Amino acid sequence: MRTEDFDYFLPKELIAQEPPGERDSCRLLVMDRATGALEHRIFSDLAALLRPGDLLVLNDTRVVPARLRCRRPSGGRVELLFVEPVDSLSWKVFAKPGRRLLPGATLLVEKHETLEELLVTGVASTGERVVRLAPSSRFGTIAELIEACGEIPLPPYIRRTVRTEDAEAYQTVYARNKGAVAAPTAGLHFSRSMLDALGEQGVGRAFLTLHVGPGTFLPVKVADPADHPMHAEEYLLPSETADAVVRTKREGGRVIAVGTTVVRALEHCAATCGGVRASSGRTRLKILPPYAFGVVDGLITNFHLPQSTLIMLVAAFAGREAVLNAYAGAVADRYRFFSYGDAMFIR
Repeated sequence: MRTEDFDYFLPKELIAQEPPGERDSCRLLVMDRATGALEHRIFSDLAALLRPGDLLVLNDTRVVPARLRCRRPSGGRVELLFVEPVDSLSWKVFAKPGRRLLPGATLLVEKHETLEELLVTGVASTGERVVRLAPSSRFGTIAELIEACGEIPLPPYIRRTVRTEDAEAYQTVYARNKGAVAAPTAGLHFSRSMLDALGEQGVGRAFLTLHVGPGTFLPVKVADPADHPMHAEEYLLPSETADAVVRTKREGGRVIAVGTTVVRALEHCAATCGGVRASSGRTRLKILPPYAFGVVDGLITNFHLPQSTLIMLVAAFAGREAVLNAYAGAVADRYRFFSYGDAMFIR
């Protein structure tokens, strides 16, 4: 298995730049895992594809406005993506440009009339810069600064200026636990009314939290994907969700993961906790084919970047050739790809 085995051709014009008008109005490519058969639907048709007793597991992480535009005292522009906290006053960040951003440097945040200062205090072993809130700041924590001055970090393949409406369009309707720098995009398609209707027909729902990190966008740069380092992501699996998963499996229902982040959290817990039970921590789980799934029976997901760990996870779940065939069909039928694009349901 090589990284190039997960490549596919994607015309640039199929990369969605805008969210759909209505969340559940996007297209849905339905794939049968057993046969590879494909069916073209609308996302709101999901109600006809789920059964009473099925359980949707959703990631309730909320994207923070983690992109901050700064300048050096000399005038040079620097863009920061806040990755994770070191403590309340210091965070690891990706800086662009960052090669010459060395410890001791000062960055100025210009969003408000009063300039805020960030101090570069170190370089992490993984390459991120560490920045610290200056003692003169009127904010008590970095998190407060981000909320006041940052913007939603749309993925790099959305090549337009962030707009006010992205602050909600790039969140799921059930997002509540702040901490992600990227949305769990499979969940973007659910409207509140659709979730309520599914509940009325007997489809259960349960929530976990996995704070999606910037590693979700990092390309696999090695020939063998087994050598690709995964960034750790923080997760929380509550007891009520673990109980719902166990009960669903026991009673013959299907556990449907809404997004690859949910797959990783559930399968991590099953593999490291002796079964699906309440837990929290950090996961670096990398799912490559072949992989023996212990929990997930179905997957709702978006279309993913070529040669990414996400398409590899989907291929592990449904078969590499079948997935690449589905992607080729989606390209031919002009589906919209990536975060603001269309969806798949693999059952």
